[in-house]
Amino acid sequence: MDDLGHALASGGPDLKMLGGGQPARIPAMTAVWRKRMEELMEEMGGLERALTTYDPPRGNPHFLQAIATLFRETFGWNLGPENIAVTSGGQTAFYFLFNLLAGEMPDGPRRKILLPLVPEYIGYSNQGVSGDLFHAIPPLIEKTGPHEFKYRVDFDKLEITPDIAAICASRPTNPTGNVLTDEEISRLSAIAKQHKIPLIIDNAYGAPFPGIIFADAAPYWDEHVILTYSLSKIGLPGTRTGIVIGPPEIIRALGSMSAIAGLSNPNIGQQITLPLIKSGEILRLSREVVKPFYQEKCRLARAAAEEIFGDDFEWFMHRSEGALFLWFWFPGLPISSKELYERLKQREVLVIPGHYFFFGHDNPNWKHRHECIRVSYAMDETVVRDGLRIIAEEVRHCMNLANA
Repeated sequence: MDDLGHALASGGPDLKMLGGGQPARIPAMTAVWRKRMEELMEEMGGLERALTTYDPPRGNPHFLQAIATLFRETFGWNLGPENIAVTSGGQTAFYFLFNLLAGEMPDGPRRKILLPLVPEYIGYSNQGVSGDLFHAIPPLIEKTGPHEFKYRVDFDKLEITPDIAAICASRPTNPTGNVLTDEEISRLSAIAKQHKIPLIIDNAYGAPFPGIIFADAAPYWDEHVILTYSLSKIGLPGTRTGIVIGPPEIIRALGSMSAIAGLSNPNIGQQITLPLIKSGEILRLSREVVKPFYQEKCRLARAAAEEIFGDDFEWFMHRSEGALFLWFWFPGLPISSKELYERLKQREVLVIPGHYFFFGHDNPNWKHRHECIRVSYAMDETVVRDGLRIIAEEVRHCMNLANA
């Protein structure tokens, strides 16, 4: 992140920032937020509630009730406000959860979070206050088309040892856009329940909001399951509003951690979205505005990649089932993805080298992890297309030199 920040700050007007997770500004959603800000300004006490008071550490009681009601009425889940907590962004939610459940334990043993499939979200990797928190299972790789593949959970290698504190997966997955199937989620849930540990599912891009999910995937919850949501990808990243659904004892602990770490959480996101959550409008906006917007951007980016990369060297894209990214795999790449990143940076194209997303897996020599990159398609179509052209040129050049 520091290197990307310096490159972004020193880059010229032609810099193509395809390495970040910044969501796009969707005009229709911006209009919704502008209208809500105007309503708060006009409403008696609205501005004061949003800006001049401390909410309880676990979140505004009306917001917690609205979230519980939305999920109870939409999915029939047995939820109340005691199952809901707000945090200062989804990243903070995971910092709290991981360090609450894993790391050095008071009774001596060190516990870890099991990632049933990597690559996984880079933002988890350094969150342990007492060092590495993760044990990861390499995926099964299924080629699903001439230039397409998909990662799947290797259940034959998934083992719950006594030091495993919880299972965690994002759905859709950042960086790949992979969506764990309903069957995979059910199997992971059954395994977690059998071993009396939580299953944590990160829904930062998922259902029912923001709904940046293009595969059939039913939302899932049970009494041992912890779900996380965020207002960032629906278009409010600056409000830093994370939402956690889970067992009451976990939720109470998160409230205590919020009180200790920051006294209270930001109010503004809760107040902006409260009426949209109460009415269910947030679900319609996710379904009819946010999802189609990103699905079309994904279609255009994939079509551009197919055209630009061609067939003169071997390459694959992960099947795009959601989120904001294309995940490329270049089998036989003669340089590492980190070296490719440096070459692209010299040409003012910023991506993320793939090896950073394979944390928790103890085989650094597995070549696949050094043959992948993450590319955001949330930027303007012209920027994405130009960036893909330069990526293809660099990879083609490396492949040709290696084969000469």
